[in-house]
Amino acid sequence: MENLVAARIQMGFTLGFHMLFAAFGVGFPLLMVLAEGMALRGGPAHYLKLAQIWGKANALLFAVGAVSGTALAFELGLLWPGFMLLAGSTIGAGFASEAFAFFIEAIFIGLYLYGWNRLSPLGHWLTGIPIVIGGMASAALVVSVDAWMQHPVGAASLLRTPARAAPLAMLFQNPHWPVMALHATIACLAATGFTLATVYAMGMLRGRRDEIHKAGLRIAMVLATGSAILMPLTGDMSGKAVAAFQPTKLAAMESQFRTQTAAPLRIGGLPDPKARTVNYALEIPGGLSWLAYGRSSARVVGLDHVRTADWPDVPVTHVSFQVMVGAGLLMVVIALYYWWNMRSRGGGLTRSLLGALVAGGPLAFFALETGWMVTEVGRQPWVVYGVQRTADAVTPAHDLLGYLIGYALLYLLLGTTVIWLLRRVEREAPALEEAA
Repeated sequence: MENLVAARIQMGFTLGFHMLFAAFGVGFPLLMVLAEGMALRGGPAHYLKLAQIWGKANALLFAVGAVSGTALAFELGLLWPGFMLLAGSTIGAGFASEAFAFFIEAIFIGLYLYGWNRLSPLGHWLTGIPIVIGGMASAALVVSVDAWMQHPVGAASLLRTPARAAPLAMLFQNPHWPVMALHATIACLAATGFTLATVYAMGMLRGRRDEIHKAGLRIAMVLATGSAILMPLTGDMSGKAVAAFQPTKLAAMESQFRTQTAAPLRIGGLPDPKARTVNYALEIPGGLSWLAYGRSSARVVGLDHVRTADWPDVPVTHVSFQVMVGAGLLMVVIALYYWWNMRSRGGGLTRSLLGALVAGGPLAFFALETGWMVTEVGRQPWVVYGVQRTADAVTPAHDLLGYLIGYALLYLLLGTTVIWLLRRVEREAPALEEAA
């Protein structure tokens, strides 16, 4: 297996795995604090029991996420020494900033777990606030690294005089960063909310309609609904940023093979890069021009403005984008169906509704993972967009297949362990329900 292929497979696999835990690290603390806050305001005791269950689950996922993230950091040096030689001094500032937020989160998770029955109810709840802030800040700060790889502000100065580079300005004054950070954060909140809703809906389908399940589902759907509605808005912002900074990626996302005015928006379709056509797509005239630039007559740059060697993988990018958008829209439909049902049927949870909610969690992670596939595959063949090609960044070592197998086994072990431990946390719930 070629080095470049093996390195990309390994990086994609480990990033996709780590993304699961990163999402929960953003969303779980908010759910935990919401549940305990409702108990403090005089809500039933089962809200406090939910906070206890979610607090343990959050700590477990945080620990596993720390391990998977550390392994991922090692991969940068193992697999991409050329990239680290070019950008290590720049992206280091982003990772250091993320580590600061990470340590704050870790400290307060310890206080939160240890503080039950040792701190005042308000004091204990307040220890959860830094966990929420730390989780979101950690995700936003580390995204600054990827945003710079997508839109490398100051790269010319870095190449010319590396000693004079200003890493903090290059990362955090990048106009692409806040857009990416906001959209990624909302996507993580949606994934967490819908996944928890799936867990409680499955429990209800199996006959567990106790108050903890009902309350857990309700809180999860509050988070899921709010984030699902916000995702198309932040997605539109992200799309406009891509149009401004990465026109080749936009062309690949939409399979826009030629530059044209009044470019159509394509729904579905299978692109054929050799024929430069899109089969089976529904086209809305002027739709892409309007979405990207606010005018249906606007000119959209196509893939024909660059060499074929500089094209991303168009079928993967286009299909991933379509799956992401489709999953996002279905999530909105499921959320609205839930609230309509709760209002029109007096809170009755029908089997059809619970079945729809069971589908929500997988849809949310399909949207999250395919969204990152669009982001990363759409940047190819560049590791730093327009500056360094991925083929020039990969290690010359010849034993990458061994690395790939080793890391796959590590992540398989982590995945198996976290499932086993989460099942143990779940088994504690009946006892807590009786105590409630």
